[in-house]
Amino acid sequence: MRRMLLLTALVPISALAQAPTLPDVVVTATRVPTLIERIPAGVSVIDRATIEASGYSTLTEALATVPGVRVVQSGGNGGNASLFIRGTNSNHVLVLRDGVPVNDPSDPGGLFNFGVDSLADVERIEVIRGPMSSLYGSGAIGGVINLITRRGKGPAQGTAELAAGLPAQARAAATLSGATGRFDYSFSAEARDEAGFDTTPRRQSIYTGARNPYRSASATINLGAELTEETSATAFLRARSSTFLLDSLGFPAYDANSYRGFDTAVSGRFALTHLLFDGAWQTTLAVGQLNSDRHYRQPLEAADPNATSSDTRYHGRRSDLRWDNTIHLSDAGPATDGAVVFGASHTMDRANSALAADFGGFPYQNSTRASATSNAGHVGGQTTLWQRLSLSADIRAEDASYGGSAVTWRVGAVFAIPEAWSRAKISYGTAFRAPSLYDLFGADSSGYLGNPNLKPERSEGWEIGWAIDLPGAARKPATFEVTYFRNRINNLIQIIYGPGFTSSTSQNVDRARTEGVETSLTLRPAAWLEAVLDYTRTETRDLTTGAALLRRPRDQASLTVRATPLPGLTVAPEIIYTGAFQDFLSDDNGFPTGVGRARPGTIMNLTATYLLDDRFTLFATGRNLGNSRFEPANGFQTPGTSLLAGVRARF
Repeated sequence: MRRMLLLTALVPISALAQAPTLPDVVVTATRVPTLIERIPAGVSVIDRATIEASGYSTLTEALATVPGVRVVQSGGNGGNASLFIRGTNSNHVLVLRDGVPVNDPSDPGGLFNFGVDSLADVERIEVIRGPMSSLYGSGAIGGVINLITRRGKGPAQGTAELAAGLPAQARAAATLSGATGRFDYSFSAEARDEAGFDTTPRRQSIYTGARNPYRSASATINLGAELTEETSATAFLRARSSTFLLDSLGFPAYDANSYRGFDTAVSGRFALTHLLFDGAWQTTLAVGQLNSDRHYRQPLEAADPNATSSDTRYHGRRSDLRWDNTIHLSDAGPATDGAVVFGASHTMDRANSALAADFGGFPYQNSTRASATSNAGHVGGQTTLWQRLSLSADIRAEDASYGGSAVTWRVGAVFAIPEAWSRAKISYGTAFRAPSLYDLFGADSSGYLGNPNLKPERSEGWEIGWAIDLPGAARKPATFEVTYFRNRINNLIQIIYGPGFTSSTSQNVDRARTEGVETSLTLRPAAWLEAVLDYTRTETRDLTTGAALLRRPRDQASLTVRATPLPGLTVAPEIIYTGAFQDFLSDDNGFPTGVGRARPGTIMNLTATYLLDDRFTLFATGRNLGNSRFEPANGFQTPGTSLLAGVRARF
């Protein structure tokens, strides 16, 4: 099931891709393998076994039960999906692929769209909650999500997966990986074709039932080689392409039939790692590149009451150069497991985007054509004293060509109390988000002009937690964890309008506060049964207006179960509850009614797998089995009931 792990972008890129999944040892915020009980932060890891047993095929599915995380998808697969971590904004989440940032620099908010990525090439997903800019840089105010790619090891092995279901959908995936001599390799490919759902709410009079099909294909190559006993190299290349139909809100909302999206991304990375002083010093030089292209086209439809047509294109490029180092220290007196990390990075972001739209005879255009660079340096360390007190600290300085500079830091401690089977943790950190290229240089035909003098958004936050593992003869029968968190964010960027609303620009004018409690209870009453109950209570406040922040529910809960009642048979039910939240509301005719309280919702999923033999596994997944009409974003209904069944072969 889910384990707690903390991985950082300080880890050399080759190490991130190769980090082993061990039961008791993890890679900490200082890039050093550390016992799980010594990590001073709240992090959830979804490993490959959990992905397969729970039937997860997309990022949104896998992240929906993570404590403190709220997934908001505007439609089905392909529709824009964003994350809110611990109540912070959706652009306060930094997404990494093997340690390399993959947020889209051409997006107006610098967001990553979680609605298009699948999981065939993913070994595990790490969700880090809290201010983490001292480890990852800009954007890590709410947290970080790191997607770790499969790597080859041992003899050659492969997997093939075929599945089909209702409504009409099909999925095929294959992997081939292994290691021979000093060379390791992993190849992954996946294709999906889905009829989709009409995500316009059934309650609205404009609902037609027209489905939104989704198609995607992806391929990943991950290679490694030991050039000498001290030097190794890794190379990574991933390409993904998706096409899909979307629904259009508008005023009034309209159930579009031909609003189409195209989303492609290509990312690559090459790294060299060298060991010095018998492996005590590891140094890595890595270069990475991300190319992201999105195109949304909405032709004019005769039935559209808004008479809307649009053509939008986003082209984003990110180049990344990193130098990272880890030095392992010898034990001295009460201090053990000590290490120091340091390094530097250079990043260039480029954006070329343009929107041309017509709203019933009123034309509108906006565009961004700009680039920016940033340079950063970091240093950190960790140690454990008397085998009880684990300490870690990191500091990072970053300077950008636009948006100013930022120095962020984080300290944390874990105190073990074995006499009470417990451990306590505490951490404090600062974070920032640099202005997006649209914030700085965007322009539109309504008078908006970006502000190149913007400063970074800044935050400070802390958390304190306690965990207890009840002892048992063969296993821990129960684990309970509770964490209180609090964040304060300043210099939030908002669009400010001039007199008569004829002009506008972005300014650092807002402040916000988020706080809450994350709790998790894991029960293991028998060797064949494990259940995890997570509950998060979040309070958010706009400190300028006093209002609650939008789309941040006060209450969230999930129940996930893994049961093996018969040899070879695994059953994994899942229940996800989202409480009421503030949102922009629309009535049953699709007309806006202002900000109000959106209704709560519950989603039920179930996956069953059966191991036929050492090579073949049958699986079946049902999602939204209760056919909930919950609207995660008001005006967009969650996809209806779907069933998928197939076979997974290992050879």
